[in-house]
Amino acid sequence: MLKKILTSEISVGMHIHQFCGVWTNHPSWKGGFEIKDAQDILRIQALSVHEVWVDLSKTAVRATAAQPAMASSISTSPVSLNEELSEARLICGRAKTAVISMFSDARLGRAVNALEGSLLVDEITHSILRHPHALLSLARLKTSDDYTYMHSVAVCILMIALARQLQMSEQQVKEAGIAGLMHDVGKMMICSSILDKAGKLTFEEFESMKNHPEEGLKILETADCFSAEVMDVCLHHHEKVDGSGYPHALIGDQISLFARMGAVCDVYDAVTSERPYKKGWGPAHTIREMASWKGHFDETVFRHFVKTVGIYPIGALVSLESGLLGVVIEQSGASLITPKVKVFLSMRSKKPIPHQIIDLASTDEHDKIIQIESAEELGITYVEELWLGASVS
Repeated sequence: MLKKILTSEISVGMHIHQFCGVWTNHPSWKGGFEIKDAQDILRIQALSVHEVWVDLSKTAVRATAAQPAMASSISTSPVSLNEELSEARLICGRAKTAVISMFSDARLGRAVNALEGSLLVDEITHSILRHPHALLSLARLKTSDDYTYMHSVAVCILMIALARQLQMSEQQVKEAGIAGLMHDVGKMMICSSILDKAGKLTFEEFESMKNHPEEGLKILETADCFSAEVMDVCLHHHEKVDGSGYPHALIGDQISLFARMGAVCDVYDAVTSERPYKKGWGPAHTIREMASWKGHFDETVFRHFVKTVGIYPIGALVSLESGLLGVVIEQSGASLITPKVKVFLSMRSKKPIPHQIIDLASTDEHDKIIQIESAEELGITYVEELWLGASVS
């Protein structure tokens, strides 16, 4: 299968089928060769060529292989939230397309294209390096129609960020991302009337849905290019540390670290997402509720997850001691309880005020968060617009 990619996305192991553009831009280069090392990448990127056709069927890239830096032209230098949000939107769009393609292959019985997932994980990782919360925040904004696909993208993003928080190696971070991307692939084998049902599942329907981890494992085994860790997350991301999960009722350390990470990331995205049969919870409310579910998650993994998204994640609606209402727009590196907040309403007068960004971590700022608020109860329907339009320096 051929796929057109940017030269900035080339990595070792790819089989270049053909260059795009006129041949005079690459007179000494012909198609039909494999990228052997980083020098090949640099030489191609020095040409007046921006895109190439890659033959995925001849590309020898394992889904868990630690890839070299995609290209020196891809920046991982920190940028503001506003700057990264524009790129993150594009990444989300490309990620959705890639997941639809991979999951469609699975549904039709074709081998899943591991390379596509590998490249996507690289792109997501670079975005997280530039700004850790742009993609994390955007991934929550999904419709019920694209939930199955964007949920996999969101869990991938969360897994990468959590793995970095746990200070895992580059290869482990990559495996965590691929595991998140593929954890729900088995749902492609579930009857669409159950998968797309607008209401609550019956007992029989839920029992059928519970088959998706084992169905997913079969798909990944057939592909023969996924690591044991990735397959384990697919099979065991619904296990709980108290043994009440499925499919094998594993207890505590019987569940791998990757699967324990997957369990937290999967649930967080699921309950913060809008579904036809339920409203999504706010991010801060979700963290508080998940913390109360004793026996569900590994406590150490969950503590690191909270550090990853924040006690007051981006998009959380909070009231301040000053009587102002605001939305969290950026996390603080200093403390989990001192994010940047965009205030827009007086809780006392119930009237809008000029938008102002308050950095609660500033030594000159004495205001503080007193509680999480519910946008639904307050009748506020534009929370996303407030933080997406944030001007953060």
